[in-house]
Amino acid sequence: MSEELTAQTIRITGFGGDALEAYLSVPDDGAAPRGSVVVIHHMPGYDSSSKEIVRKFAANGYAALMPNLYFREAPGASPDDAAATARANGGVPDERLVGDVAGASDYLRALPGSTGKVGVIGYCSGGRQSFLAACSLQLDAAVDCYGACIVNAPPEGMPLKVKPIVELAPQLSCPLLGLFGADDKYPAPEETAELSAVLDGLGKPHEFHTYEGAGHAFFSVDRPAYRPEAATDGWRRIFDFYARYLAS
Repeated sequence: MSEELTAQTIRITGFGGDALEAYLSVPDDGAAPRGSVVVIHHMPGYDSSSKEIVRKFAANGYAALMPNLYFREAPGASPDDAAATARANGGVPDERLVGDVAGASDYLRALPGSTGKVGVIGYCSGGRQSFLAACSLQLDAAVDCYGACIVNAPPEGMPLKVKPIVELAPQLSCPLLGLFGADDKYPAPEETAELSAVLDGLGKPHEFHTYEGAGHAFFSVDRPAYRPEAATDGWRRIFDFYARYLAS
């Protein structure tokens, strides 16, 4: 792990050719060969804690890029206001998400030193979107951190207006790591177990880990849901997983 890195806000080409704001961080090691990670932010949006995750990947030797998925709804707005607008609209359309992740992965592959290997990781709604991207694009590794609504539809009253996407599982293009909380309701352990069974039946490589005493958002250091032991072990598993599938 190195503290030498560069982080900046850039523009990338997203779905439909849109110019999209994104946050990029890369190690300051010249053009040394490296894998890359697309970070999909949680439902609260493109906020400072999500940008810290991007920098964490760069500090560990990866080029990392996080598209602002709410940029179209509220350009220039605060993360809270942009997230509120996105929630009012029912979330990010699946087709648009796939196009934005495709643009981010293309940008990363074109960077100096890129090995061409790209992983994706997402938190909360981004966990579902990580699975969606891995089933829709050719990627090398995917991580789902407590993403709901892959197997089950959102409960009535939840602002997220999306459909289950488990039927896409046959198209999963890469190994999948899932990190979940035993006390979470969305997704509940029953839902993640059902997804694991589906992937088992398809012969899709995956590793799921469920942490006792943890609920939703246990990685979020600035929220009451933070669980240090689960998050520490989760990060260890993430970096072990990416070392296997994104290493040069």
